[in-house]
Amino acid sequence: MCGIIGLLGQEDVAPRLLNGLERLEYRGYDSAGIAVVNGCGTAVHKAVGKLDRLRAVLDGVMPKGRVGLGHTRWATHGGATEPNAHPHQVGRVTLVHNGIIENHAALRQGLRAQGVIFASETDTEVVAALFDQMLYHFETPDAAFAALLDRLVGAYALAVVVDGYPELMFVARQGSPLAIGHGRPCEDGTAEMAVGSDALALAPFASRVTYLEDGDWGVLRPKSLELFNRLGAVVTREIVPTPANTLTSDKGSWPHYMRKEIAEQPDTLARLMQSLVDPGEGRLTAFLSDVGFASTDRIVLLACGTAHYACHLASYWIEAKARLPVEVEIASEYRYRDRPLSGREIVIAVSQSGETADTLSALTALSGRVAARVAVVNVTTSSIAREAQAVLDIAAGPEIGVASTKAFTAQLLALMGIALKAGRDRGVLSDAALATAVGEIASIPCLVAETLQLAPQISEVAKSLATAPNVYFLGRDVNYPMALEAALKMKEISYIHAEAFAAGELKHGPIALIERGTPIIVFDGPDRLAEKIASNVSEIEARGSRVIRVGPGAGCELRTPMAGPLSSSFAQAIVAQLLAYDVAVEKGTDVDQPRNLAKSVTVE
Repeated sequence: MCGIIGLLGQEDVAPRLLNGLERLEYRGYDSAGIAVVNGCGTAVHKAVGKLDRLRAVLDGVMPKGRVGLGHTRWATHGGATEPNAHPHQVGRVTLVHNGIIENHAALRQGLRAQGVIFASETDTEVVAALFDQMLYHFETPDAAFAALLDRLVGAYALAVVVDGYPELMFVARQGSPLAIGHGRPCEDGTAEMAVGSDALALAPFASRVTYLEDGDWGVLRPKSLELFNRLGAVVTREIVPTPANTLTSDKGSWPHYMRKEIAEQPDTLARLMQSLVDPGEGRLTAFLSDVGFASTDRIVLLACGTAHYACHLASYWIEAKARLPVEVEIASEYRYRDRPLSGREIVIAVSQSGETADTLSALTALSGRVAARVAVVNVTTSSIAREAQAVLDIAAGPEIGVASTKAFTAQLLALMGIALKAGRDRGVLSDAALATAVGEIASIPCLVAETLQLAPQISEVAKSLATAPNVYFLGRDVNYPMALEAALKMKEISYIHAEAFAAGELKHGPIALIERGTPIIVFDGPDRLAEKIASNVSEIEARGSRVIRVGPGAGCELRTPMAGPLSSSFAQAIVAQLLAYDVAVEKGTDVDQPRNLAKSVTVE
């Protein structure tokens, strides 16, 4: 969602704040702004739209100062307007915020009764106004800030500066991620300090990072960092090196991050494969060594969006290879259900960023109620990783494009590894069967590289889809969740209405949508279902629709390489990604930052 960057620097921070905001663009935003503390107070500049609009505002009037805040906003309370953009300034207080203040309406009403006039529709301005009022009632800003946090209900990551205190910044975290960056110490004993929504934003400014825990708040000064927990007690949090993979997020010569990330998949999958299996020995490596599946009675997979479809697909593998029942749950719904638990479940939370608010909340609610909680994430320092008892790193590297590509296939491969581990732990998989599966996994990077060679044919098909008002996807067995993911990709970045159906459900309603000329992409299923798929295709063609078959068969318009039952989904995934990408390019949409979407959904 929103992105935060803050600096207590050794030089003018405005250009560097803009650099930090560039690194946060992947999170999605519709306005941006900076605030710089100077000798006369705090100068705020903001604009609606992309960062180029903010740069235009700053052209010739770049503010001077060594302390400042930056923010990219994704609209929640109030539309994308300049008054609603961050930073918000009320009296002596200037702040940026990620999250949702749930009691903002009651707080706003009380402040209005005291004569406060609001300039925006946001919940964030309420926080600034309340803190400004509280500064008059406490001896120190520190005490006022602690009291402010006691009044807030909801989720927040806050970075705050106060006029009259030019080398002071307050930070706080509750339910939304926030990290502190430690720069290299200077000769005068000072050190540059930074604050950011994630380590990617902090990488240019800090070699070391402290991740705040929920309820933490802090006071940053050039020579010190003081941290407190929600009870006001002084706490110490670990200082760790900035993750190396945050330093490699350049687009290079590719036209879009998404296209670059699609092309990276042979390498990302090969890297992950080596941490899961030993092809030479035909066995698994020692990943998740502290998690045993022998005594569990079911697996619960928790995720949202694309990660949810990865879980859906993986449920077929887990049930087949481990003979375990699997529940695939949308995290945003699971948390609010009255669910019966035996205490023997293994819960696996899947999230690219590791900061997905709904998934984190559901995982936290299960603490002490299940046998084990596992995180499958791309950021091992994330909130979900820290909440879980065991972590499997998908090792995909930074994924900047909002529409997930390489993280999706890495999640699939990681979950496939878990399926095999569960089967081995439970004695379901023989050594021979495991060796066969490991051999198939070892072939996946090459399979993906070969499928990428279909790009010219996929581009031609995409041109014919760009003007379609609707596109439908069909699949059976493992290709049903793949169809769901393909439809999500299409609607995310091309804005074409796309839906996916289990092919066997056609006659139970969806066939009413089919009209002459309607494009329908069919993912060919396993051989045992070939006749069923052929029958579905005949039903569609009889109604004049255009059928585009994807698979290794001779009758497929987009003919993928031959693959085994475990690996075939990876070829289908590449076709789905390239098809959505090429349609979006043909339509001229913003591929990397599609409208209304954020990369990391850090609020409910």
